[in-house]
Amino acid sequence: MLLLNCPHCGPRNETEFNCGGESHVIRPSLDCSDVGWANYLFFHHNPKGVNLERWRHTFGCGRWFNVARDTISHNITAIYSMSEPRPDTSNGCVGAEVLS
Repeated sequence: MLLLNCPHCGPRNETEFNCGGESHVIRPSLDCSDVGWANYLFFHHNPKGVNLERWRHTFGCGRWFNVARDTISHNITAIYSMSEPRPDTSNGCVGAEVLS
């Protein structure tokens, strides 16, 4: 079972949350080509290692936040607000707040 540390409510069971998919995805402009829209809607990164995801505390405060989660071990290395910039994950680690 995955334990997520909601930045507003504290540690909670994953059953209280919904994953909203990849974070930091930039929506294309309205005059984008069909191929561009298809890429935006259907093709996302699926890395083996640290993945940046949006999560919502559905059965709690209802707020969205970002999570850096390792897709292999499910270890959560950072939780940060939606307004914060993308953390550096170039070396497979996250330079933001590290949670134990």
